[in-house]
Amino acid sequence: MESQSEEKIYQIALSILPQIGVVNARRLMAHLGSARQIFHSSNSTLQRIPHIGPVLSQAVHASGILKDAEKIWLACQKEGIQVFFYTDAEFPERLKQIYDAPLVLYWQGSVDLNSEQILAVVGTRKATEYGKQVCKSIVRDAAPHQVLFVSGLAYGIDICMHQNCHEYQVPNIAVLAGGFQWIYPPKHRKFVDKIRQHGGILSEHPLHQKPDARFFPLRNRIIAGMSDATIVVEAAERGGALITADYANNYHREVFAVPGNLEKIFSEGCNLLIKKHQASIFTNWQHLCEELNWNSGDSIHRNKRLNWDRFTGEESALLALLHQKGELPLDELAWKLQKTMSELAVLVLNLEFQGMIKSMPGHRYSLK
Repeated sequence: MESQSEEKIYQIALSILPQIGVVNARRLMAHLGSARQIFHSSNSTLQRIPHIGPVLSQAVHASGILKDAEKIWLACQKEGIQVFFYTDAEFPERLKQIYDAPLVLYWQGSVDLNSEQILAVVGTRKATEYGKQVCKSIVRDAAPHQVLFVSGLAYGIDICMHQNCHEYQVPNIAVLAGGFQWIYPPKHRKFVDKIRQHGGILSEHPLHQKPDARFFPLRNRIIAGMSDATIVVEAAERGGALITADYANNYHREVFAVPGNLEKIFSEGCNLLIKKHQASIFTNWQHLCEELNWNSGDSIHRNKRLNWDRFTGEESALLALLHQKGELPLDELAWKLQKTMSELAVLVLNLEFQGMIKSMPGHRYSLK
């Protein structure tokens, strides 16, 4: 077997290991360098790595894991599914910035997951005509601007966005809460081929994995994490759309909410986000572009690709915040990252030594 295929099997195996989780998996990668080396290391070697005790080291050597991974890899090869590990260049760079990003993504599509401008559109499963019209106008106005849209293929606003993207030939991605063999809801399987024409489908789950209730919030983190901003078109006071908005805020991404009728239940969530200053008001496409600096020729996304692999979760969060905002004062950094000034001082000093950030007058910081 070719070494590249062999390493990919080890990477898939690492992603399906029980008990390990993404944080410990990355810790193992940082110390041992490759997925293959992890599986060929002894229990004693694994246990010398911080936070990897006897239980986790034994989980690495669980029987059958590599055989299961090989089956997944061969099935992907047969179905034309690409497998991206988080260290691969094709893996979404924005997603690398978040601490709980998937280790592996399964992909079928024709667009660049590192497109210059990526926008998530989410909302209620019970979309009103008002919500559908707003969704249509967003896609129509974005059509000339080479924006890649992301949503979750769900009923309501999600599928409305995907359908409008097909109508206006705008690239879009559907992120699934299960494997490619289990499109959910099943009624939306008929849209998958259309989505592939101008975009693709994406999942962190092997193609045989059935959707599960616990996977839907995890899918929402991918939608938020791989996007520059999230627009909530309609939402009740509770629901998946607000979970996506919460992830986006935690990842220091911009959130926009479409204001709605005060008497309508599916405007409550959007109005609440605006009231609590957890989202900016979405008024029109031009305003959104101004807020995201998409009208500027010196957009960071266009001119600078950042490699986040060598940073800790806390360092990545700080860099992601400066990446999004441009520059911020020290006290605002502390507030947004929920760090004490002493904790933040250590982070800032480390990143300054690494040449990643620079101090400016007035105790302000920006990417170097």
